[in-house]
Amino acid sequence: MIMSNTTNSEIKTSSLGERSIELNPSELFEFCKNLKESEGYDFLMDICGVDYPDREKRFESVYHFYNSKNKNRLRVKVPVGEGESVPTLIPLWKGANWFEREAFDMFGIHYEGHPYLKRLLTHHEFQGHPLRKDYDADQQQHLSQSLPIHFQDEKPHDPDSNLVPLNLGPSHPATHGTLRVMCELDGEKIARANVEIGYLHRCFEKMAETHPYNQVIPYTDRLNYCSAPLNNVAYCRTVEKLLKVEVPPKAQALRVVLCEFSRVIDHIVCMGAGAVDLGALTGFFHLFTYREMVYGLFEKLCGARLTVALTRVGGMAQDPPEGWYKDALDVCKKIEKGISEFETLLIGSKIFMERTCDVGKITTEEAIQWGYTGPLLRSTGLAQDVRKDEPYYGYDQLDFSIPVGSIGDLYDRYLVRIEEMKQSLKIIRQVLKNIPEGDYTIRDKDIVLPEKKDVYGNIEGLMNHFMLVIHGLRPDPGEVYVPTEGANGELGFYLVSDGSGHPYRLKVRPPCFAIYQSFPSQIQGGLVADVISILGTMNVIAGELDR
Repeated sequence: MIMSNTTNSEIKTSSLGERSIELNPSELFEFCKNLKESEGYDFLMDICGVDYPDREKRFESVYHFYNSKNKNRLRVKVPVGEGESVPTLIPLWKGANWFEREAFDMFGIHYEGHPYLKRLLTHHEFQGHPLRKDYDADQQQHLSQSLPIHFQDEKPHDPDSNLVPLNLGPSHPATHGTLRVMCELDGEKIARANVEIGYLHRCFEKMAETHPYNQVIPYTDRLNYCSAPLNNVAYCRTVEKLLKVEVPPKAQALRVVLCEFSRVIDHIVCMGAGAVDLGALTGFFHLFTYREMVYGLFEKLCGARLTVALTRVGGMAQDPPEGWYKDALDVCKKIEKGISEFETLLIGSKIFMERTCDVGKITTEEAIQWGYTGPLLRSTGLAQDVRKDEPYYGYDQLDFSIPVGSIGDLYDRYLVRIEEMKQSLKIIRQVLKNIPEGDYTIRDKDIVLPEKKDVYGNIEGLMNHFMLVIHGLRPDPGEVYVPTEGANGELGFYLVSDGSGHPYRLKVRPPCFAIYQSFPSQIQGGLVADVISILGTMNVIAGELDR
């Protein structure tokens, strides 16, 4: 039991195993300080808002904490009314910065003491707060003029100084048309830096509130579109926990295979595109050969390649076609050979080593402060991975290891990802050689659509199909947070149900959101050339960063 003399509230455990506590704003900071310093909750994984217009205290500021020592999680909820404020947690966790700015932008929740409480995902001319329940989902607002170069210390650029202002992106090829990096240069060094995001903001979470649970699945594809099946699986796991159902062993095995193939191609994109940014074009073409092979496997499964929507709440869309398992094993063999060749091409290159060794170093403690997870955290030496720490789908029965680095520089990040690809192939082989018998989905008419032959062949099947399409899934009221090991870190979904046919609130914890907010501090004091190399290793996917 977590004890604190700052509150009389108690931690409650729901029927779904979710541990949470409700606090007043005045209790929050001291409670969280005790949580971190005395109870060992070293990670602040997420902060989000929820809007309850009918309550006296309209909003909730919701915090998700994680203890990496005993693997416990805790949710803290703070009711806050219009015009009230919540103390910032930035003095305890640097990563609270963007999470609080997002809740301010989307809901208007004010965080007292925040040094730069500005809009983050919407533009500076935006009026209102889009995730409030009374904000119309169709109400778009266009920007007429962008802001000049600006910084979080709010000191404008001095034209009389020797410093040179510079915009890197969003039109720069290495920023992929969605990231604006604003710098002041002292010669070749970065004196100050700031970033703007929101160029791809489509408000995935707002769309989720206005669509049935099953129709949200294709939207999850567009989060990290470099490893779409991982998003599908993470979302479906969350809904299934809320429904208190477990998918069949065969569906679990297929999900593991898809997730690990997705991890491989995600790392291929990260390393291949990052190498191109440094001038290494050959490695890019070489790696993408194997990415196409995996897309060929996806295409055989469902006809789609990039955004696949292969997973369903309750299982999978269908069985793999005949011969697919053998094809997948053949692809594993080819990828393994390709990874070895890529190491020869790039990792031992003197130029590549000079551009990555001792660049962008970060300690484990600093990484935790920002909320790093995934390969970047592991490159600092901490072997944290949801698949090992909170195993799902039989990962605890599989033989694989978690690669770690030592100093958290760019070179370590590449080495960790290369070894992770090898471990993913090892996992895939184990699962493919032991695919369980049985169905690929549960057969619950309140959750899964009937087979087409039943829809067209008998009245019961037709009615089941009709009722599920019209009324949708209807989980009992409740809330869950489910973490999944994404390709670039912890991919978490916080889902609140009010018993209706669509989510009341769906918050995604995108891995690169917490990581990218540290980018200005990572590049400050470094060279202009290092800006691009550091960005490439962060694996920033705008679809999940901006949502």
